[in-house]
Amino acid sequence: MGRSKSWFFKWLDRYKSGEVEWYIDSPRSPKAVSRKTNCEMEEIIKLTRQSLYNQDVFYGAQAIHWELSEQGISFLPSLITINRIISRNDLTHRRTGRYESKGIPYPQFETKVPNYRHQLDFVGPRHLRTKGKAIRFYSLNVVDLATGRCGTQPLCNKSGNAVYDTIWGIWKRLGMLKHLQVDNEFAFYGSPTHPRGMGPLIRLCLKYNIELWFTPPAEPWRNGVVEQFNFHHQQKFLDRVVMKSKAELEAGSLKYEYKHNSRYRYSKLGGKTPLAALENQKGVKLRFPDPKEPVPSMSLAKSKTGSYHLIRHIRGDGVLNVFGEKFTLPPELQYEYVVATVDVEQQRLLIFHDKIQRLDYEYILR
Repeated sequence: MGRSKSWFFKWLDRYKSGEVEWYIDSPRSPKAVSRKTNCEMEEIIKLTRQSLYNQDVFYGAQAIHWELSEQGISFLPSLITINRIISRNDLTHRRTGRYESKGIPYPQFETKVPNYRHQLDFVGPRHLRTKGKAIRFYSLNVVDLATGRCGTQPLCNKSGNAVYDTIWGIWKRLGMLKHLQVDNEFAFYGSPTHPRGMGPLIRLCLKYNIELWFTPPAEPWRNGVVEQFNFHHQQKFLDRVVMKSKAELEAGSLKYEYKHNSRYRYSKLGGKTPLAALENQKGVKLRFPDPKEPVPSMSLAKSKTGSYHLIRHIRGDGVLNVFGEKFTLPPELQYEYVVATVDVEQQRLLIFHDKIQRLDYEYILR
C-alpha cells in the first residue's frame, strides 16, 4: 500500500476504538494554543467596544486600544488581534471605500497649525418634529484641520445676517483663523447675477484678514473633513437625540460640540482628542473676536484690501468659471487644477498653476 507501519497501527487503533466515525480524519490544528488571548481579555474588549458604541464615539480597534491603554491595562493585544475578536463576535460595522485619485495635481495647503485652515459647510434643511408642525432648520459646521476641533450651530435660514451671527458665535468658541475653505453655496459668495459683488461671507472674511477659498464645483470630497464630520453629526446627534424646540436644538448642538472636542479620538492626532491636540500645540496663541465688538451686520462695506481664491478644474473647453463669469484659458491648462485669486486692492484676477502665475486679467469689483 505504500504506507508506513505507524500509519497502519494508527488506523488499526482507531478501528478497535469502536467509534462509529473512526475512519474520518481528525483536525490537525493544536488543541491548546499557548499565545491565544484569554477569555477575560476577550470579554474586556467586547465590553469596551459596547461602551464606546453606547457613548456615540468611535469604537474601532484603534479606539478600543486607546481606551484600554488609558485604563492602565498592561499586555494589550495588537490591533490585528482586536479586529479578529470583534469580527469573531459579529461586532463589525460596514465601512465605505476611499476616493481614488485620478492623478491630477491638486493644490496642497499647510494644516499643521491650529486655526490656520478651517473647512465650513451647511447641513440641511432638517426638521424638528413637534406636535404642531415640523420646524425647519439648517446647521453650520466648521472643522479645524490641524486639531480636529469642531464648531456646530443651528440657524433658521441661509440669509447673510443668520450666517454672520452663526459664524461669529463659532469664532468666539474656536477662535478666528487664517484660511477658510467652503463650497460654492450662494450664501457664501453672493449671487451669480452679480459675480463681482463680493457676497456677505467674502466681505466678512476680508474685513478680518481671512482668506476665503472656494473648492471646485461638484467635488464635495475636497471638503472631505467637514463632510465626514457632517455624517457623524447626523448619525450620532440629529438621528439619535430627541429635540422638540429650537432651544433644545441649540443646547444639544453645543453639548455635541463639546463632546466631540473632548471625547473623540483621531488616528491623525496620535489618539488624542481635539482639545488635547490643541493643548499639545505649545506657544500657539489663538485670535478671538473682541468681546466688546458687536456682531457684524449685512451693511458691511466692501473691503479695499485682501484677496479670495477659487480652485477650479479646467475642462476640455478651456473655460474658467468664476461664479458664472467665464474666462478662456490656454490649451496647456486644460484638464488641470488652477487657482484663480481675486486681488481686491489691485482689482486683478490672477491665475496660478502649480503655484506659478500664468495669467493676469483686469477684474473690476462692482
